[in-house]
Amino acid sequence: MASVDIENVSKAYAGMQVMHGVDAAIADGEFVVLVGPSGCGKSTLLRMIAGLEEITGGTIRIGDKVVNGTPPKERNVSMVFQNYALYPHMTVAENMAFSLTLAGAPKAEKDDKVRRAAEILDITPLLDRKPRALSGGQRQRVAMGRSIVRNPAVFLFDEPLSNLDAKLRVQMRSEIKALHRRLGTTMIYVTHDQVEAMTMADRIVVLQAGRIEQVGAPLELYDRPANAFVAEFIGSPSMNLIPARASGGQLQIDGGGAAALPAAAAVPDGARVRIGKRPEEIRPAAGGLPARVENIDPTGSESVVDLTMAGRPLTMVLRERPTFDVGDEIAVTFDNGATHFFDEASGRRLERGSVDGQSSRMAEGDLE
Repeated sequence: MASVDIENVSKAYAGMQVMHGVDAAIADGEFVVLVGPSGCGKSTLLRMIAGLEEITGGTIRIGDKVVNGTPPKERNVSMVFQNYALYPHMTVAENMAFSLTLAGAPKAEKDDKVRRAAEILDITPLLDRKPRALSGGQRQRVAMGRSIVRNPAVFLFDEPLSNLDAKLRVQMRSEIKALHRRLGTTMIYVTHDQVEAMTMADRIVVLQAGRIEQVGAPLELYDRPANAFVAEFIGSPSMNLIPARASGGQLQIDGGGAAALPAAAAVPDGARVRIGKRPEEIRPAAGGLPARVENIDPTGSESVVDLTMAGRPLTMVLRERPTFDVGDEIAVTFDNGATHFFDEASGRRLERGSVDGQSSRMAEGDLE
């Protein structure tokens, strides 16, 4: 096992910068998920750790060794790809043992390591089959088994569940988490699916456009997003961000409507902010802010309701069955719960700092 330290790492292709001074410290035995939209640099960062991409600047350490110029095979890492990359003419056992065969390991050692990996992954009955006789989930287990037999210091996963159906994805998430608990090995996992990140990670690294936006435990990112990008990206459905201006102890919502400004959020008059409220914290209520129902998506245990308020989209999640229909005009209010504030210009979370050049203390509070 080993820690992974990424210090001021940058990457450029033909003079175009795609990674901008990334810093991250991954502890020995930690499960860290790199998440972000397509093109954010998460797979590029993973490939630089693996040695499949050269870095342009900075330092990568695995354990106490700087690996900037070290070939992939000497980094003691193992990578599981989205494409299982199994040899079709080999059995499961032969696929799993392939790296050991190349290294000239004795047959007894190969058999022992394959057997132990197969037991961990519950694929012992499949060892004599060829890949064509396996399901997608079984092939992914074989790909993971091929990594386990190498006993690497770090496991790297590049969107390994993308080719699986929804039910199997959920099952494999649990299996990978269980594998991490059993092995205790450092794991770095790339996905674009923020739900996958939330359910699997010890810590999440959120990237956008080659920069790290925030690093933290899943619920830390959900409860205290560092900026508007993280607020919208983490959580499904996304957090609602409502543009407003503070005026006379109230928040004047763009397009009409107002909400009381919590006393704890000392926002100066005239400050431009974006109010952040989770969809589950918005409720129908007589005398609330006017909104129009645009769509209702029942999911069984809850309903996702798309609204338009003051000409802007708003999402509400209800546990109870809706008593209104698409096209109805209703009134909504912001439930008690965490209310987030973000600077409109920079997107940063506002707590202690300045808004429009004025000193303020902006804390989570309740919009009444």
